[in-house]
Amino acid sequence: MGKILKNAVVTFLILILGTSTALLAYLHFFASGDSDFTGEWTADVDVTKQAAVTALDWLQDIEAVSVSMEDMESYMPNLTIQVNLTMEQTARMEGTFSSNIRQDSYDACNQAAYEAFANGFRELLGERLRMAGYEGGTEQEDVETLVVDAFGMSTVSYLMAYGPELLPSLEDLQAQYDGSGTYEADEGILAWRFEDGGQSGTRAEYYIRKDASLVLSGEADSGDSGLFSDCYPMIYTLQ
Repeated sequence: MGKILKNAVVTFLILILGTSTALLAYLHFFASGDSDFTGEWTADVDVTKQAAVTALDWLQDIEAVSVSMEDMESYMPNLTIQVNLTMEQTARMEGTFSSNIRQDSYDACNQAAYEAFANGFRELLGERLRMAGYEGGTEQEDVETLVVDAFGMSTVSYLMAYGPELLPSLEDLQAQYDGSGTYEADEGILAWRFEDGGQSGTRAEYYIRKDASLVLSGEADSGDSGLFSDCYPMIYTLQ
């Protein structure tokens, strides 16, 4: 009887050990992969809508030809500014982070926005000239020549100098997106504790981590704005 009981205990311990080993292996190779945020992440802030609205308001203020929001959006390409987010795990579900707007991405987006606006502006100006009975050429290149003759600069340069600011200022974006500190992940919530940069205090956002994607889907509290509150969902890709 004692021998049978001993064998049963040994068998039970072997089963427990095997189960524990399998569980540890799963946590190491699978579960820990989703909890380790270490790496360089990038996401795009879409500013297309803002640029189109700003351009439309300006054209309406100067009493240009009738143009709809749909028309203005059709002139604008997909305008995005890249955000870099570096995260390094220091303990399970905890670590440090640093976030910043890429200035070269901002500059390129700003240039693209004004070039697109210039295309729309030339087309609209050509339409207005035709409506006024102008007998000269009203194609894009013809209107560009008229702008250069009238203002001594290209349409893009004119709009940059005297037109509206299509994008939020770099300083405003840096105040919103730049910062560093520590993070903690718990039950689908990422808590950011800012120690430096444009923000301060603690922010909390819902997140979903799937392989090389990190999605911030909204604020987890009703207080101050989250890390990327204006552009939910923010979809990050691990580089």
